[in-house]
Amino acid sequence: MSASLATRRALAALLAAGTLVGAATLPAAADDHRRDHRGRHSALVIGDVQYDSPHRGDRSNRALNREWVEIKNTGRNSVNLRGYTLTDQQGNRYRFPDFRLDGRSTVKVHTGQGRDTRHDLYQDRNRQVWNDRDTATLRDNRGNIVDTESWGRRGHQHRG
Repeated sequence: MSASLATRRALAALLAAGTLVGAATLPAAADDHRRDHRGRHSALVIGDVQYDSPHRGDRSNRALNREWVEIKNTGRNSVNLRGYTLTDQQGNRYRFPDFRLDGRSTVKVHTGQGRDTRHDLYQDRNRQVWNDRDTATLRDNRGNIVDTESWGRRGHQHRG
């Protein structure tokens, strides 16, 4: 009977050791699993939005350029926005040119016409895009949503 008691003790010790080893490796495996499904975090976000110009009926270029969406690069590294798109709920789409946004910088995407600079890009449109109830969606060059910003019925809502 002592052999049986010794066997049971050895088996219990082996099971306890296996449980400890399994528990020690579980957090690493769980962390790896979460990282695979979370996706890549982007440093690009939609910042301020100036929508629904006070001169809504005024289709002058000056009025159109008072309407804009700001894109912020919150990271340290520059990002080339070539092929990225900015859309509204009605399907209006602006495709970014070969444009490098420096780290910790912003660029305003104006609705009207103008000369692109490091801080201002122009959609070259002849009518307003952003309504008082709308959503701006920034997508990367593969069509993945990077960030969205909604305003109107319930105030601003940021999803990133």
